[in-house]
Parts: sequence; structure tokens; C-alpha cells
Amino acid sequence: MIHNSSRPKYARHPVFLDDLPRGRWPISRRTLLRGAGVALALPWLEAMTSTASSQSPENSSDDSPTRMAALFVPNGVRQDMWTPQGEGTEFELSPTLMPLQSLKSKILVLSNLWNQASNVGDGHYVKCSGFLTCTTINKSLGIDLNCNGRSMDQVAADHTESITPLRSLELGIDPVSTGVDTNVGYTRVYGSHIAWNGPRSPLAKELQPRSVFDRLVRASKPSKASWRERLMLDRVMDDAKELNRRLGSSDRQRMDEYLQSIRSIEKRLDKQSDASASKWHPRSDVDPSMRPPEENPHEHEDHVRLMMDMIALAFQTDTTRVCTFMFGNAVSGRNFSFLDGVSGGHHDISHHESKESKLKQYQLINQWHIEQYAYLLGKLDSMKEGEGSVLDHSMILYGSGLRDGNSHNPRNLPIVVGGKGGGRIQSGQHLRFSGDTPLANLYASLLSAFGTGHEQFADSTGLLPGMLTES
Repeated sequence: MIHNSSRPKYARHPVFLDDLPRGRWPISRRTLLRGAGVALALPWLEAMTSTASSQSPENSSDDSPTRMAALFVPNGVRQDMWTPQGEGTEFELSPTLMPLQSLKSKILVLSNLWNQASNVGDGHYVKCSGFLTCTTINKSLGIDLNCNGRSMDQVAADHTESITPLRSLELGIDPVSTGVDTNVGYTRVYGSHIAWNGPRSPLAKELQPRSVFDRLVRASKPSKASWRERLMLDRVMDDAKELNRRLGSSDRQRMDEYLQSIRSIEKRLDKQSDASASKWHPRSDVDPSMRPPEENPHEHEDHVRLMMDMIALAFQTDTTRVCTFMFGNAVSGRNFSFLDGVSGGHHDISHHESKESKLKQYQLINQWHIEQYAYLLGKLDSMKEGEGSVLDHSMILYGSGLRDGNSHNPRNLPIVVGGKGGGRIQSGQHLRFSGDTPLANLYASLLSAFGTGHEQFADSTGLLPGMLTES
């Protein structure tokens, strides 16, 4: 049966569908599909909007939640292939940003932002751990980590932690690096985190898509029975069918698309699980020296795409409204030879020394990352919600703590923001600010659009002009 969850801080008494009069709409955003020990949140439906507001445009209001995500890319970008031509709404995307062409009206490209606090030390670590804090980390070789601040995402999470079951999601691909980078004298741990809940509290990343999926399921307070015992979607189908009988045609289409998306994710995750649980045995002993490199390029792409799906699912279901994702740790040497025209590791290629052969490869890696970002934005944009899409109600930051991997320059950072922030962001622009405008001004603007009440963050000097609407 369908009922509201009884989660901490925003608990409500369960309301069963069968107990409600047939005309009892709208249904709550907290409504869940329930079945055999699992609970699955619903996407936005027109039935969640009051009848009066849906019939009276002058009284209508879109109360869809605003979400925020920050996607971090290590090693900077090829500078001459990044910045768009033109400014304001009259701009042309650069070669690296071209995968965003179909979403041009829903992105902001921001130029001349810098992170002054990270303009110390050497290498990547200060730029990574300080990316969302806009603070200078303490130089450390071991356990005495200190970023001297708190990341912007966690300030946003303070605002929504009593509303959603998960305060925030921290996702990544690479495990935490250990040891000391003797070239610069920093512990590699600094290069593994962008989300900090306090000066000495880096937040652990979840690296496995299946674990993220399980966490999203558990967030809805199912029983202890594992969803692995039977596909979750199968267990809630009776409830889904009952709900569908009461929905209008457009809502039924949304539900069908949503359930197909869930089924697709479950099949992909199960396929991976089946492969690892195979009973196959080699017909001869395996020579350990023949073991291939740890990073399989094709698996890397699948891994990243699944993580993009997890972010989209978390936002679509409103399980959390705040997320961070690291495409790789600082100084990531991941091999990108799976791309045509690339041969070697990301970090080495980023130290291009202005050699055209490396610059071409660098740009191809940059463009691949933008393609993954475009995939996420496109997926969110396909999820209809209220008068727009989930993307319209989101702010998806993409950026790096370096402008160029060869110079380690934190000036004129490569920054894009996707989504309209629930109508607060004037997207479809390339905004070029005066030199050395604080990156923290962007974060103050995002927090303001998120509704936290903050208009100042770290070393910010004001909100970014031209970025936000007046209301």
C-alpha cells in the first residue's frame, strides 16, 4: 500500500491509500511505494499539486524543491579550448564545451573566478581540498588534517537536513589516497576530499553504485530484508499499479518512465553482481604477472555513468538535495587510452609543457568529462517536474581547482553551472567578470538561490552580478 514515511524530524502519521476518499488529492511528496519490506519514493506528479492551483493559473505555484550538486574534475583544462566566444546570451560554446550545445539555454559558463586561498603551496592538494571551502588548508604529512573551514555543500545541507532522509551524498570513483606526496610535502588524503563538514572532518565518499542505490532504498526506512533477495521494483509493483489507476494520463506516463529508469538501473547493477558471483573457474592456473592494469577504461566509463544515474535518482526522488562527486582524486593518473587519440594518464598529460601532442590529448580528456556532465544534465532535464524539469529546479556545478594542470594556476577557473535553480538562476549565458573575482562569490550566490539565507561565504565580496533573478 501507499503511505507517507515516518522519518525522523519530519515524521507524519502513515496515510493509507485505501483509507482515503477517491477524491482525496493531492498526494504528498512524501508518498512512497511500499511492498515486501522496501519503500520507493515517487517522482514529481501533477497529482502532488492541489486541484485549485492546477486549474487556476493565476493561483498556481511550483513548490518543487531546489537541489545542488558539485562535480569536481582534477588536473584542470586546456585553456585555449575552454572559454566560449562572446558574452551574455550571445556566446558560442568552445570545442571542449560543445557536448553541452543542446543544453546551452540551461547552463552558465563563468569566467575569471579564482580561489585566492588556494594560491599557496605547490601542486594540486591545496586546490582540491579548498575547492568548496575557499580556505587554505594546513600543510600536513599525516593525521592532523585541517582545511580551516567548511565546504559550501555542507552549508547548503544544513538548510535541508530536516526535510530529506539523507542530509547529503558524497560520491567518487577513486578510493582515498594514502601516504605523502614528497614532491610537495602534503598528505595525499587532502587530494581525496572536497566535502568537509568541519575543519578536521572530511566526509567519506561512497564509491560503489550499488551501495549508493542500497542507501537510497534504506533511506525510506524499509525493513531489514535486503533488496537483493528480490528486485525492489518487483516488490512494489502492486502498489504502483494501484496508484496508476488513480492518476491522469500525463502522470501515468511519468510513472512509467520513472519505473523503467529504476528497472534499467537494477538490471545494470544485477549484471555486475552476477558477473562477480559467477561460478566459472579458469581451466588452468592464472599467472599473477599477467594481471591487467587496475583501471579498466571501459569499466571506468560505466562506473561514472552509474554514479551520474545515482545522482539523478537521488534528486528525482528527493532523497537528498545536496550531492558532491569527484571524477577523480587530485593528481589522478587514470589512464584514458580508451579514448581515440589518447595514450597515457590524466595527470601526466595535464603537464603538457605546451607540447601540441599532449595538448590535443588533454582536450580530449576534458571533453570526455564534459560529455559525462552533459549526460547528467540531460537525464535531469528529461525528468519532468512541476512546470519544468528536475534540472530546472537544480544547480549542478562543474569545475576544477586548477585552470591549467601544467601551471597549477587557480585563476580563471573552469566553471559551469547547469540548471535554473528553481527560477533563481539566469541561465543561458557566458558571464565574464573582472579579473580575480572570488570563487566564493559564486558559492554565496548558489547558497542564496538555494534559500539558505546566506549572502556571504568564506572570502566572498558579494553576489555575482547577472547570475541571479531579482526574486
